[in-house]
Amino acid sequence: MEEINNKLPEFLIKKLNKQYGEELFSKILNGYKEKRVVTLRVNTLKSNVQKVKEELTANNINFSEVSWNKDALIIENANEEDLQKLSIYEDGEIYLQSLSSMLPPVIMEPKENTDILDMTAAPGGKTTQIAAISNNNANITACEMNNIRIEKLKYNIEKQGATSVVVLQADSRNLNDYFAFDQILLDAPCSGSGTIDLNNERTYKNFTEKLVEKSTKSQLTLLRKALKILKPGHEMIYSTCSILQEENEDILEKVLKEFNSEIIPIEINKIEDIPILPTKIKGTLCVCPNKYYEGFFVVKIRKQT
Repeated sequence: MEEINNKLPEFLIKKLNKQYGEELFSKILNGYKEKRVVTLRVNTLKSNVQKVKEELTANNINFSEVSWNKDALIIENANEEDLQKLSIYEDGEIYLQSLSSMLPPVIMEPKENTDILDMTAAPGGKTTQIAAISNNNANITACEMNNIRIEKLKYNIEKQGATSVVVLQADSRNLNDYFAFDQILLDAPCSGSGTIDLNNERTYKNFTEKLVEKSTKSQLTLLRKALKILKPGHEMIYSTCSILQEENEDILEKVLKEFNSEIIPIEINKIEDIPILPTKIKGTLCVCPNKYYEGFFVVKIRKQT
């Protein structure tokens, strides 16, 4: 345990210990140690689950299903490189995506014939998932400000056949307040405290207090903008890949009252199969990292009329 602790910044150890207590902190550390399995989402715009299963079986790749998402598969005996050699990957029939990152669009329940905004869209996993759930029949605006990341976003949208998506190169914080959307996904930039992998130094090497502070400032500004341009009576999703309260519940407490908004308790089929951490706001979901999941936070918000 001491060796593991030495890899993590001291301030993060203190924060997690204080927030969750020793027993849960130990569970989180074990999750950080686990080597995560490869998971994928079947792209229903181009294929179907049965066809993908047949292709995997033909290539001697074993898989298991995910109880709360019929389009997700857990790969048991292959890595990402193995999957990238398959025609179903080349053709955009599957998308390699973590289970945690599939949660926001599933919880969002995107509807056909609505105007949807994905505020920080690159590389496009959630954007194309929203397009698939809404059968390419929603008007989806995908925002990205970074030149390199926007190219990756455009590539994935085209590869996945997400024809309902329009890409907007812009900083979502500066969107015109006259915009109005039926549904919004704000998968906010964060510290990544949920995605730390102690087998991969890159995931924690640059984890600093300054990063957390920078993230919270951006999150506050983005959530305020989202609630300004969300239509009254409509719902949005706020999510992060952080398990720190200051990037999650604390952000909500600072912003929701300003915009007369309420939290809609998350309802998801088979939610008991997802490893969760306690949250200080009822109805929110915080996922505990383990071999199948990254640490993740999701909340559904309704802007009242």
